[in-house]
Amino acid sequence: MAKTLMLIGAGQMQVPAIREARAMGLTTVVLDYNPEAPGMALADYPIEMSTRDFEGCVRVAREFDSETIDGVITVGTDASLSQAAVSEALDLPGIKFTVAERATNKIKMRRQFEKYNIPQPEFREIWDFEEMQAAVEELGFPLVVKPADNMGGRGVRKIEDSDDLQPGFSKAKNLSPRGEVIVEQYLPGPEYSTDSLFFNGELIHQVIADRIIEFEPFFIETGHVLPSAEDRQTQELLLEQARRAAEALGIDFGAAKGDIKLTPDGPKIVEMAARLSGGFMSGYTYPLAADRSIIRDAIRISFGEKPDCPLNPKYSRVAIEMAALPDPGEVRKISGYEALRNSPGVEEIFINVDVGGRIVKPRSNLDKPANVIVTANDHDTAHQRARQAVDKIRFEVGPPPELTWQEIEDRARKRFQGSCAVCEICDGHHCAGEVPGVGGVDTGDSFKENLRALRRWKIDTCCIQSGSPTDLSLTLWDYELKLPVLAAPITGTSTNMNGALPESHYARAVVQGCRAAGSLAFLGDGATTNKYKIGLDTISASDGYGIPVFKPRINPDEVSKRIELAEKSGTRATGIDIDSINHECMKLRGQKTRGYDAQTIQQLATQTDLAFLLKGIMSVKDAQQAIDCGADGIIVSNHGGRVLDQQPGTADVLPEIVSAVDKQIPVLVDGGIRTGIDVFKCLALGANAVLIGRPLMIAAVGAEHVGVEFYLKKIREELLQVCAMTDVSSCADFHPGLLRQTTPY
Repeated sequence: MAKTLMLIGAGQMQVPAIREARAMGLTTVVLDYNPEAPGMALADYPIEMSTRDFEGCVRVAREFDSETIDGVITVGTDASLSQAAVSEALDLPGIKFTVAERATNKIKMRRQFEKYNIPQPEFREIWDFEEMQAAVEELGFPLVVKPADNMGGRGVRKIEDSDDLQPGFSKAKNLSPRGEVIVEQYLPGPEYSTDSLFFNGELIHQVIADRIIEFEPFFIETGHVLPSAEDRQTQELLLEQARRAAEALGIDFGAAKGDIKLTPDGPKIVEMAARLSGGFMSGYTYPLAADRSIIRDAIRISFGEKPDCPLNPKYSRVAIEMAALPDPGEVRKISGYEALRNSPGVEEIFINVDVGGRIVKPRSNLDKPANVIVTANDHDTAHQRARQAVDKIRFEVGPPPELTWQEIEDRARKRFQGSCAVCEICDGHHCAGEVPGVGGVDTGDSFKENLRALRRWKIDTCCIQSGSPTDLSLTLWDYELKLPVLAAPITGTSTNMNGALPESHYARAVVQGCRAAGSLAFLGDGATTNKYKIGLDTISASDGYGIPVFKPRINPDEVSKRIELAEKSGTRATGIDIDSINHECMKLRGQKTRGYDAQTIQQLATQTDLAFLLKGIMSVKDAQQAIDCGADGIIVSNHGGRVLDQQPGTADVLPEIVSAVDKQIPVLVDGGIRTGIDVFKCLALGANAVLIGRPLMIAAVGAEHVGVEFYLKKIREELLQVCAMTDVSSCADFHPGLLRQTTPY
């Protein structure tokens, strides 16, 4: 009876393994989350299952009724955990799950190498940006930052100086499923790929290829060469370190794929995985160069059979894989590759993008629109054929399509990883009670009421009008703005957003995005003691273009010190979140707050020449006392419904507060503002400007400063459309007569 092989993964890198298994007369059970993956059509039993869901893979293996699973293998994809879990659960030949963990998580890998004195770069495990900065102090530049648990070069970046720190850390953090990041010394020198096979602890086969790495600060493999052009002595030195690294991890049964650099100090291990290589090496170039299938040998090992393979393979020709990398843009036409198929030495052509798709500047090994594989009898001829082949593939590209709000939301949704659902309508229903988080406290009613209050106001149009163009510019506390829409202060990206962006990266995104759109960002204090410094540093780096708002700490002297530091940042205003005396995140961090009396507020207001603002005003009494205390502005806000349940919506209390203030100081408002129409309503009710929180948070997480600028421009266009229908030509033209209030619902 034919044996049954489970293959985890059905992508292009796994297709040769599936074909090899069928050629061996095996029954194939193939798992992949994508039912359209190319290998699924080749499988005897294609099963839809994520290759990373090792528990699901085990469940499929145990419940598979048609055949008994005799072996399990994965090739060229990060599924060694699932392979090990299945082999262990079914008592099949293979490595232990703990070994696969060490070969998958780069931090555990580095620690194991350290234990066994394997030459490698010095490294640090980091979780937040502050730890990243500390690692820089210890290791120095240049560095490499990478996710601890991803593959394909995703999120890997060279860090040359301090300007690279923030984008490098953020990308690595976002691309780590567990949020683990590793930073390590940069290793100079050429790089190589190795494939090794082990049987019961014995090394029985090794392969080494030259890697072509380009596009620093990213590390993109644009090709590889088999056999390596290095002299035999150097190859043996590199392969010996690859063997030691695999054995240090505990890989004693099956495949080990290594990346290794030849530095001025000798070979050093970059990474080691418990599988055969991808990148077209094990499945495509090696069989062409050596007239042998290393995949067939690995399959036999998975059944517990020792293959008769030479430790050092003999090569009959040179095989090169090379990527075509045209200019970025939207693909309009692809040509040249059909005629190329008959060119001398051209063995395979892979086109990875369709007409209408997008070509991007490579940031990982997934960003390559085409690959060719060629062979020749010598290295020089093979290189020449590879270069000619990629040059003959023609991609006609146009400008990439403009960024859309839908795309920003999709990106943000992935980065939030569930901490914010990025709902079609951000109304607080999905995230009610999620504090910490992005929702409203308890029932979330205060959050929801903000939107309901705005909906109760309707717009009266005026279509017979002067026709004057609308100018939305205004001046607030010496800031010249082009738009009466500002970013509300938001902090706690780790606590509330699942680390979707580092705190400093978020602050920079809103400050830069707002400034580019002619707006202004407020920056918050946060529950962590020193988090306010991130905002002040960002404001300082932006020529004072931002306003810090501080929490009412139990000791007012702490706020006084923050105000003194704010003065040095170049900001022209500062303030206090007076309603943060009941904030769950502050309690969670053990940060005590209290309500301030009028005398304390007055002392804080008079200690500085900066404009002094109070945020969290929800009553006429508080508004009047704010003026008496010397406030230079107030923000009508129920903190997005995050401090107290069952509060009214801000649009319901805004008119009476505006009336009481009587233009003595600017009145701003936030709460539930989502569109240009919402902005119009608040301005018509008497606000000088509005603050927007959660939508700008989504914009920042989705596309950083570009997303913030995009959203504010979108709001501006929506606001201008309403102004055109109501004969409003400037911010001075807004008045309550533009609205009518409907029956509450």
